[in-house]
Amino acid sequence: MAASDERSGRGEVRAAVVREATRLFAARGFDGTALQDIADAVGVSKPAVLHYFPSKELVRDAVLDGFLAHWKDALPQLLFAAPSGLGRFEAIFGAVRRFFADDPHRARLVLREMLDRPDAIRALLRDAVRPWLAAIAGFIRGGQAGGTHHPDLDPEAYLLQMLQVVIAAGVSNAVLPVALDDDLVRARARSDRELDRIARTALFVTRDPVAPQPPPAPTKRRPSKR
Repeated sequence: MAASDERSGRGEVRAAVVREATRLFAARGFDGTALQDIADAVGVSKPAVLHYFPSKELVRDAVLDGFLAHWKDALPQLLFAAPSGLGRFEAIFGAVRRFFADDPHRARLVLREMLDRPDAIRALLRDAVRPWLAAIAGFIRGGQAGGTHHPDLDPEAYLLQMLQVVIAAGVSNAVLPVALDDDLVRARARSDRELDRIARTALFVTRDPVAPQPPPAPTKRRPSKR
């Protein structure tokens, strides 16, 4: 096998381990998943998994690092690609929502990690998530100064609330939307549209280009002359 093919094969196995570990950790939790379970899901031996990750803890670290690496690469592009506030909002909010919607195991894993390892996740949020929250909040403050965004909005707290809602939606989207419609795809689309509307309305100041006119004053009837 050529060296490039060998490297490609190693990369595929490593990526498969991370992918299947994400799914299994989300479904069973970290403690409920054995390295052998991950190896069986990938279709390799346990020693093959240990070749890439000498411990299960390192597998979990790779899963979470993959999340963070994705946003570290994606966010700068999203922030500067769209010139307008609305375009930037749609790009970032849409990307976050799709990230969790495309693979529901991601949202479930984040929720499980918050419940099972709150101290570790707090440290992760401080070190890795807080900086990009601050970066996006800077753009929101610029919009507040320009009158585009609500002046009383707390940018970082708004972003955190939206992130919580998106994660919750990613966890519940397999179940809750059926309350809207038996067609799950159609129900999810309705739910996503409303979530977008809520997030957009909470951020942007709406202005009616045509000022409403007051109703005409009632005319006084003059007394008739006899």
